[in-house]
Amino acid sequence: MTSNPKRYRFSEAPIWKVQREYYEEKGTRAWNNDQVPQYITSNPMIAAAYAEMIFGFLQDRVNRGDGSEPVHIVELGAGAGRLAFHLLNELCQLVDYVGISLPPFRYIMTDLAMDNVMAWKAHPALQTFIAEGLLDFAQFDAVHDSELNLIVTGTTIREGDLNQPLILIANYFFDSIPQELIYIGEGKVYETDVYVEQPEHHDSLQPAEWLDQIHLSYEHRRAPEYEQETYPYRNVISIYQEQLEDSHILFPAAGIACLERLNRLSPSGFLLITADKGDHLLDSWAFAEPPELILHGSFSLTANYHAMKYVYEQKGAEALFPPHHYKNINVGCILYLDKPLDYHHLRLAYRRCIERFGPDDFFNMKGWVDRNLDSMELQQILSFWRLGGYDAEFFIQSTKRISSLLPESNEDEKQDLLSGIQRMWSSYYVMEQRYDLALDAGLILFEMDMYEPSKYYLEISVHEEQDEVVSTVFYCLAICCFELDFIEDAKRYLQKLLELEPDNEEALAMMSY
Repeated sequence: MTSNPKRYRFSEAPIWKVQREYYEEKGTRAWNNDQVPQYITSNPMIAAAYAEMIFGFLQDRVNRGDGSEPVHIVELGAGAGRLAFHLLNELCQLVDYVGISLPPFRYIMTDLAMDNVMAWKAHPALQTFIAEGLLDFAQFDAVHDSELNLIVTGTTIREGDLNQPLILIANYFFDSIPQELIYIGEGKVYETDVYVEQPEHHDSLQPAEWLDQIHLSYEHRRAPEYEQETYPYRNVISIYQEQLEDSHILFPAAGIACLERLNRLSPSGFLLITADKGDHLLDSWAFAEPPELILHGSFSLTANYHAMKYVYEQKGAEALFPPHHYKNINVGCILYLDKPLDYHHLRLAYRRCIERFGPDDFFNMKGWVDRNLDSMELQQILSFWRLGGYDAEFFIQSTKRISSLLPESNEDEKQDLLSGIQRMWSSYYVMEQRYDLALDAGLILFEMDMYEPSKYYLEISVHEEQDEVVSTVFYCLAICCFELDFIEDAKRYLQKLLELEPDNEEALAMMSY
């Protein structure tokens, strides 16, 4: 380490600059191997919950007589893009299923890294939504930007341009942008400055390496400016002074400022749907120690949902957060809208999809399932797969166990497996780190003697993995083609098998069929 650590105001420490550099440098590769966590905030289950709330909001707008103008849904820090895909997929299904008149909508994915924006624009799974005018993209810096420059349409959304309220989605967002750090002691407010001790030759380190090797220490400094009436968040600071003691509090001044800039785009306010490691209960901040950086390539901290909730409730908003404590992820809504209690469908959807059983509950259960998968029966696996929205990651994880259970399975279970695979495939979002999902699906279907759908998926796998096809796939495809009476295709696959394994006796025998 260097001998002279530098002192910084926490929100101005170099950790935030390095955080930006990490995401700009890595692009969508930041989410490979779940290095930066994405599953918990991007799986089909949480996307379906969000779609239900947005669908309820659209119904509420119609009931208020505001059904003709388009509603813009802006996702902040859309990352790998998986949440947007699943959410749009589910929302479109809801709209088609119910068939009622709703306001038109457009989803806008945003991120700091332009590489991410261009990767989404080119992603095969998003092309239908782009072509239908449902999806656009914008580079957006949460700390500075106040406009949305849309990539597809080439238009700019500026202050006052929108008539409908804005819907903002912010998953793992507020915990990753600059925050202030204050300390409450004996009724007084202190700024908590940070000393950053860096390794030697730090200029040559990659962002993730730098974050892993620095050492942080803290020192308090009296900050009476937080206690002055002119401070914009004076009311919430006074709550902390009155009710907390010996407590370090991350304060989301930059996050609230970002919401205020986005709020200016529409005179009708906004709906914020957000999920994070974030505490909305005041007791959670009592006697809080200085924060530790949670490292995952980049870093994250705890989001202060209490401050955001309090600030907007003072402005007349309605804030919805679970009445119980969260374990991994806290999902909340802030309705900064005219007469927020009139949004009955939205509030019922929150109660149904978050309060009663929500993404945090699902993720907690998934931890148990992951540990006990090898003792689960097929019906239990199917039930949990359904609960999770036919998620591809769970299927990939479960194929070995499913295969072992197939000999004892009945026709109903096999049919449910087939329909589940078809539903999963229709909503599969390929990420930077790819899995051969088609291969896993095709082999499971082959084991069930479902030769036509097995052939369909195995041929997709062969097409996509041309340089890495294993002999088993050609063998299975040959059997499928024989069973379906495609004799010439079967012999073609046998020939490919023999190119890999010239002495394969089964293939040689079948060639003479």
